[in-house]
Amino acid sequence: MNKRVLVPLAEGCEELEAVTVIDLLRRAGIEVVVAGLKPGPVKASRGVNLLPDTDLDQALQSPYDLVVLPGGLPGADHLAADRRITDLLRQMNESGRFVGAICAAPKVLARAGLLENRQATAYPGILEAEQHPAITGEAVTEDRKVVTSRGPGTAMDFALALIEILSGTEMRRQVETGLQR
Repeated sequence: MNKRVLVPLAEGCEELEAVTVIDLLRRAGIEVVVAGLKPGPVKASRGVNLLPDTDLDQALQSPYDLVVLPGGLPGADHLAADRRITDLLRQMNESGRFVGAICAAPKVLARAGLLENRQATAYPGILEAEQHPAITGEAVTEDRKVVTSRGPGTAMDFALALIEILSGTEMRRQVETGLQR
């Protein structure tokens, strides 16, 4: 059965993180649904306009194996302020499904209560502001179905780790080989 991933986009998201995750997961044959918090294009943090597949209300009509939050500011703040995102993250966690966040977005997980008693990583200073004690500083940290990553420079490592989690080591190897890293 094909894995399904939701990537919600908020105004001010980090485009490098969003596009890298979407692109690499799709290269792995994973179905990725990109949803804006509201209908229409999303202006990312560096002024790039991203066109989601749908809006979040439509996207929430379907189940997902993984929800991935791109970082960037104020994008992560918009995600944290959206009750639909917080509720979805808690539902994913309670049902034993994966959630992922990169850069500033791990603070969304922290505010939803998903980082309690878990190790995580994020852009420097982000989780410290949330009083989160178990910061690894690694490029990617996975702890009981919560996957976090540091920032734009680790976006490819993050996406490859998500591929491995969802589709196995061989698929990760195939995608990585094709990238010529």
